[in-house]
Amino acid sequence: MKTILTRRTIRKYSTQDVEPALLDRLLTEAARTQTMGNLQLYSVVVTRSAEGKVALAPAHFNQPMVTQAPVVLTVCADFRRTTTWAECRQATPGYDNLLSFMNAATDALLFTQTFCNLAEEEGLGLCYLGTTLYMPQAIIEVLQLPQLVFPVATLTVGWPAEEPALTDRLPLESFVHSEHYHDPTAADIDRFYAVKEALPENQEFVRINQKETLAQVFTDIRYTKKDNELMSQGFWKALRKQGFTTNG
Repeated sequence: MKTILTRRTIRKYSTQDVEPALLDRLLTEAARTQTMGNLQLYSVVVTRSAEGKVALAPAHFNQPMVTQAPVVLTVCADFRRTTTWAECRQATPGYDNLLSFMNAATDALLFTQTFCNLAEEEGLGLCYLGTTLYMPQAIIEVLQLPQLVFPVATLTVGWPAEEPALTDRLPLESFVHSEHYHDPTAADIDRFYAVKEALPENQEFVRINQKETLAQVFTDIRYTKKDNELMSQGFWKALRKQGFTTNG
């Protein structure tokens, strides 16, 4: 039986389909996860068609698993359904604000993680795409998301055609704090990152990118200040357009 300690990110999939009945069951079970006020402030757009995947691919930097996976799931923070429910029931909604987006995004991410755990227990392989928040407007347009609906997570789903090595993780002491936050010292950082920085694959990563440290690869190449600021502008613009910052 698969456990969380052996989970792997899967980017290559077999041609075997993910049966609609199985997917529906997993999505139904995932809906038992925690949710604010029992409102289930999320929606999931299921993309199976080749045309739909091709349309989504540019928003995810054309990573091959987007078009090769049998199923792509886009999980959205959704306050539109709740707002429409309120309006249809003589209630006055007030969810066009940043707090409501954060609540809906939290709901959506809780649902996403629960789905991941359930799907992997069934033997399915998944890749969580961190690109969803980079170019949200492109996803909004492809999926025709109305106001108060915003994409926050994307999963490619299928039966694994690979078994990659387990990725490293930081030690418990690096992220668990007792009673209050402990601001790490330079000595702490040396201890926390010693294993990660010593891995041959990470040392090779530094070498091929012509950097001095692994941290420089992340700050200078992978997640640069320039890119972060540019994509933040796009994110904020899309958030306003979807109606989540009208009142704060």
